[in-house]
Amino acid sequence: MDLQPITYSESATADRPWLASTHGLDTPLTITLDTALFTQGTHYTPLALNQPRNVMQAGIPLGRVTTTGLYGPWDAAATDGRATFTGVLLADVPFTPGSPRAGAALFWHGVIAAAHIPGGLDVSAITASTTQIHFI
Repeated sequence: MDLQPITYSESATADRPWLASTHGLDTPLTITLDTALFTQGTHYTPLALNQPRNVMQAGIPLGRVTTTGLYGPWDAAATDGRATFTGVLLADVPFTPGSPRAGAALFWHGVIAAAHIPGGLDVSAITASTTQIHFI
């Protein structure tokens, strides 16, 4: 018998063009995302041959669902608590398809270049916020 072990490694480089300063990177909050609130193609890329998991993109604006305490995409028109802007997703988040939740880091304090947020961010639409973010 000839055994030939196979090893697999994965690496990723953070792509955060929206991050305008390193200020606040040392104070992210650990949060839990409600994956059902996110839309494939808009908020995350689905698994593929060379990508074994769904991946949420860093920089997604987030809001907190009042009843569950979980986080979802910020929506100024939401009535579940997500109308209050709480920050942005600090890093890409891989998650298994069908998983109802995913752990993540919330960037809530620092400087953001709003024009570079994935999908864009109209800062004038933020009427309620729990953050200490300066937009440039």
